[in-house]
Amino acid sequence: QVQLVESGGGLVQAGGSLMLSCAASRRTFSTYAMAWFRQAPGKEREFVAAISRGGSNTYYPDSVKGRFTISRGNAKNTVTLQMNSLKPEDTAVYYCAAGPIARQSPLPSDFGSWGQGTQVTVSS
Repeated sequence: QVQLVESGGGLVQAGGSLMLSCAASRRTFSTYAMAWFRQAPGKEREFVAAISRGGSNTYYPDSVKGRFTISRGNAKNTVTLQMNSLKPEDTAVYYCAAGPIARQSPLPSDFGSWGQGTQVTVSS
């Protein structure tokens, strides 16, 4: 398992941008696929973005495609989520996750390590 710590959440107006960061504890960071999920009150945890171990493949659901970008820096053990053109429906707690494989539409159960989450609130 790897320890993950998210940062960068906050309050932003609709149409604005935020960048989330996730720092990983292990030197074997490059052996993990990484992902971001989010969970709004009363809703299930939802896939937001995923990136392969080497960073060459990325995956997004239609709800964020073209607005969110996931990237990773294996030398610094970090993964980031750049969020542009934010909408009120993007409001949620955002979680960083690490697992063996990145794919389209993964389930939370695909990932064994999770951060504590960071709140993102988009006002209308």
